[in-house]
Amino acid sequence: MPATSPAHHPHHPRRRRRTNRLLATAAGVLTAGALAAAALPGAASAGENHGTKGKPHGHSHGRYQDVQLLSFNDLHGNLEPPAGSSGRVTELQPDGTTKTIDAGGVEYLATHLREARKGNRYSITAAGGDMVGASPLISGLFHDEPTIEALNRLDLDVTSVGNHEFDEGARELSRLQYGGCHPVDGCYTDKRFKGADFPYLAANVVNDKTRKPLLKPYWVWKRGDVKVGFIGVTLEGTPDIVSAEGVKGLSFKDEVETIDKYAKELRRKGVKSIVALLHEGGFPASSSYNYDCDSPGAGDGISGPIADIAKNVTPDVDALVTGHTHAAYACTVPDPSGKPRTVTSAASFGRLYTDTTLTYDRWTGDIARTAVKSANHVVTRDVPKAPDMTRLIDRWNTLAAPIGNRAIGHISGDIVRDGTESPLGDLIADAQLAYGRTLDAETDLALMNPGGIRASLTHTASGTEGDGVVTYAEGFTVQPFANTVNLQDFTGAQLIQVLKEQVSGPNEAAPKILQISSGLTYTLDLTKTGADRVVTDSIRLDGSAIDPAATYRVATNSFLAGGGDGFPTLGEGTNDLVGEDDLTALEQYLTANSSATTPLAPPAADRITIVR
Repeated sequence: MPATSPAHHPHHPRRRRRTNRLLATAAGVLTAGALAAAALPGAASAGENHGTKGKPHGHSHGRYQDVQLLSFNDLHGNLEPPAGSSGRVTELQPDGTTKTIDAGGVEYLATHLREARKGNRYSITAAGGDMVGASPLISGLFHDEPTIEALNRLDLDVTSVGNHEFDEGARELSRLQYGGCHPVDGCYTDKRFKGADFPYLAANVVNDKTRKPLLKPYWVWKRGDVKVGFIGVTLEGTPDIVSAEGVKGLSFKDEVETIDKYAKELRRKGVKSIVALLHEGGFPASSSYNYDCDSPGAGDGISGPIADIAKNVTPDVDALVTGHTHAAYACTVPDPSGKPRTVTSAASFGRLYTDTTLTYDRWTGDIARTAVKSANHVVTRDVPKAPDMTRLIDRWNTLAAPIGNRAIGHISGDIVRDGTESPLGDLIADAQLAYGRTLDAETDLALMNPGGIRASLTHTASGTEGDGVVTYAEGFTVQPFANTVNLQDFTGAQLIQVLKEQVSGPNEAAPKILQISSGLTYTLDLTKTGADRVVTDSIRLDGSAIDPAATYRVATNSFLAGGGDGFPTLGEGTNDLVGEDDLTALEQYLTANSSATTPLAPPAADRITIVR
């Protein structure tokens, strides 16, 4: 799909922004700077329970002005509270134990953000991408228009694009930004979709025809004499994890080079306070949202791509709001000059928001980094729901209900997506194998990418359907991408190579273990490195060794069939046959293999033998 330049679209007038905010932060880390510590507010611990949430603090007059930056990332259209583990966070307790807290839902997120802003007009709300895409039915069924409406009501100021903003291609992203009815499905209500009130930033996403960014590269927030610039980028590897059609006509440039380029441009324009919104992330040493990732030493508590990026982005950038990995952290990582710099991420699905204090120095126009504080806060469900969000959800649920409430199967317990091989992964692979055999009886096996499984199936009812009932809406939440089920022929040698690509090449550092259908078994030896982790002699299909010279008929989704997720060999199949979407395959399998009296039991997840 060809890219659409934003230059051809009129900009929406910005909504009249709020004027009253409360500067609320909980904790942060002391960073080096030229100003004397006595002249600035002191830093605090990174844990939320040590913070100053809900209390005004810091400088608000004269030379220094505290600017509140509220941020979140990876909402993925989760307007309603996510179910199961997707709707919980882990909190570290003072005694070292942990507890889980139910979290998320835009009715509660709105309340928390609005409370945090009270009394402070120097407040900005920003996001780190993947606001839409892989969304539950209430949003995904309507091409994520409900989520854009919700974000407008949340008074989101700016966001970067993420990889999932490209799931439906550049034209659809442009429509979400500028408005208009869907080109195929039309308008869902009697009102024309207005698009986002906030700018999507895509500094490193270049239209191959125009050689210019697809959308704005940066945006400047202004309040009186205070100016803060925002540069938005997504991960350079977006084409590897999005369908080829979704990124057709686009190039994705290096994150560091792009941020440095536009930071220099902003400074030339007199904007010296700069925040990067970066849809790439890392992995903290703890899964607890309030873990002090600086406790072992600056930066030691976070690993992954963001650590290297943060160490190389120009010191002109004062903070990085990140995402993509769905992790929670508020860390400091040294910039190229050796000075610590705040790097944050607020998990996913609207379960957390980050509150960061940026102290603006009016004399220099820059951020005084000695005063930067940052902490994540839980979007608890013990606060009143925001009535406007309740009305929005009710309105879209009314439209979705005839489709979403339909029962498609029954389960006897939770079927989770957790683990190297997951019970839900096995179920989906089995469903695609069964569907593939309706297209071609000679289909031998099915492979499913774990990243395409977006939620677990929970036994507890999500609505009024009753425990154990799987609704179409729940199935949609699990598999929302509308990928088709594709059949292809591969040699046995190619099939072996596909399995080795799980743990080699682009997937060596972060393996992507395919979920496999019944009958396929092998050993994964994690004590080894690279491709050797897949033990070739152990690979069996229905008990027989894979014959390198034989031909095997393999079912995958269309994303994998295009070589996605770092599986280039899956893009080399022959004798293609394209079926219906993968959710149809899951629905047919559940309907055929379960009933109210004989619900489907969770698969054992015992097809891959793991050696550690």
